[in-house]
Amino acid sequence: MVGKMVKDLFVPSPEMFEKVDRSKDNTEKIQRPTIKYWADVWRRLKNNKLAMAGLIIIVGVVLFAIIGPLISGYTFAEQDMLNTNQKPSSQFWFGTDSLGRDLFTRVTYGARYSLIIGFLAAFVNITVGVIYGGIAGMGSKITDNVLMRIAEIIYAIPYMLVVILLSVVFSEKGSGTSLGVMVLAMSLSGWVPTAILVRGQVLSLRESEYVLASRSMGANKSWTFMKHILPNTLGPILVNLTLIIPSAIFSEATLSYISLGLQPPNPSLGNLANDGLEALSIGLGYQVMLPALMISLIMFGFNVLGDGLQDALDPRLRK
Repeated sequence: MVGKMVKDLFVPSPEMFEKVDRSKDNTEKIQRPTIKYWADVWRRLKNNKLAMAGLIIIVGVVLFAIIGPLISGYTFAEQDMLNTNQKPSSQFWFGTDSLGRDLFTRVTYGARYSLIIGFLAAFVNITVGVIYGGIAGMGSKITDNVLMRIAEIIYAIPYMLVVILLSVVFSEKGSGTSLGVMVLAMSLSGWVPTAILVRGQVLSLRESEYVLASRSMGANKSWTFMKHILPNTLGPILVNLTLIIPSAIFSEATLSYISLGLQPPNPSLGNLANDGLEALSIGLGYQVMLPALMISLIMFGFNVLGDGLQDALDPRLRK
């Protein structure tokens, strides 16, 4: 009886010879190639229409500042007293000011000076802030405390006061406030927020596994910072960069508007808006609207690009 039951267990049945469904073999197969981090950031940034619109505006303003003076046919200081306060026309695309100077040329040069100041100030602030914050974060506790207290003291000095003092000093020397003076004034304390940001990132990353593994293999602090920590802080630094540039441009425009920025005849968006206020009383509002519109476009472009970049760099939103 028992032998028969055992024999029955080994009797082949039709179910044992059914074909296996091989369509399930690829269930764990990677269906698409792996996307690298920065490629995925760019993909997500492209899907953000508002951020791409900001990028297009920034590129357009930069091209306008570069190509505009080449196609205008005028110089920013060229005066024509026979064509003062002319409205926009085929000869003067943006009209002329009270001295007969072509406003299209002056707005393009104003955008150029403002962008140069913004990018130079951002470059100095980012460079100094990354180095200073990296040293503070990678150093000892005493080094960190000393450097941060110094940074806080510097940050407590209003940059407006620095610009005024520098303007007075250079005015006494007869040179006035130049582009270099503006960049210097904005950079004396503008690097501190970047340094604080980088320091915080370094403190959170220096205890991670890959950094400890690098240190255990004999890597020094500088090599570990450049190779492992800095690349992982590029996201917040890039977002901060998109905030520094418009802030510097707006600060320059504000200072030039109150005659503490670039001095005439050098045009900037701020002093162009200041000069255009005098024309409002005679119904020539375009003289103040054109530089104000340029400032607004630059601020809008960088702000929406910064917001989109922050979302694209956030790994929690990665799909």
